[in-house]
Amino acid sequence: MKANLLTSAIGRLRFVAFFEGLSLLVLLLIAMPLKYWADMPQAVKVIGMLHGILFIAYVIFVMEVKLAHKWAYGKTFGALVASVIPFGTFYADAKWFKKEQGTNA
Repeated sequence: MKANLLTSAIGRLRFVAFFEGLSLLVLLLIAMPLKYWADMPQAVKVIGMLHGILFIAYVIFVMEVKLAHKWAYGKTFGALVASVIPFGTFYADAKWFKKEQGTNA
C-alpha cells in the first residue's frame, strides 16, 4: 500500500498532506504552548521549520496534482486553503484526495 501511495501524484499529495496537517496541529497545540507557557521557544523553532518545509512540499504537490488531474481553480484553491486551517488537510484528503485517487487508481 505504501509503495502504491507514493507512485502517483495524488498519492504523494495525500502522504504530505497528512504530515503537513499533523505538523500544524503539533505546532499549534504543543510547541506554541510550550513557548509561551513553559518558556521553551526551541520547540517552535524545530517544529516550525519542519512545518514550513512540509507546507512548501504540500503546495508543490497540490500544483502537481492540479496539472496532472486538471483540477478546477476552485478545487485547487480549496486544497491550498485547507493547509492553513487546523484539520483542513485531513478534511481535504477525505473529501477530495482519497476519492481522486480511487477514480484514477
